[in-house]
Amino acid sequence: MTLDDENQPDASSREKKLYRLVAVSFGLLCVLQAALNIFLRHALTLQLNSLTGERDELKRELNVWVHYSKQGWRYFNGNVYYISSIKKTWKASRDDCRQKGTDLMIINSEEEQDFTRQLKNNMWIGLTDSETEGTWKWVDGTPLTTSYWMDGEPNNSDLKEDCVEVKRT
Repeated sequence: MTLDDENQPDASSREKKLYRLVAVSFGLLCVLQAALNIFLRHALTLQLNSLTGERDELKRELNVWVHYSKQGWRYFNGNVYYISSIKKTWKASRDDCRQKGTDLMIINSEEEQDFTRQLKNNMWIGLTDSETEGTWKWVDGTPLTTSYWMDGEPNNSDLKEDCVEVKRT
């Protein structure tokens, strides 16, 4: 036996160390896999709960829309509109809306105004200058900044028009 042979571990000892290293590595991989499985299961459970909540909310909203549509409400672009078949004054129409927990329509886009023209021949909307003559405001108090009517509208014909009506074109 040489001096080098005495400093070298025998083959059996090297194999044992290699087996231990493989076993420890395999054990660590198993622990890592278990941790990853637990994390992914938790993440998927959270996502499933979120999706289930969203589904339930959509079902509730659908039931609300179905309920309103059966009562004559119309849906457009995320809003519902009730169009009464009874002819009333602007004030009486607004009072009726308020009793239903809403108010007269505020038009925010040209598409929304085009939609209103399809609903009924003449229809009151939530625009008035009754507070200050010539200063048009929506029923929520915001001033009229953009309109989609013909030039000169809304106007105050003969100082008798304090409210706005959409007419079918």
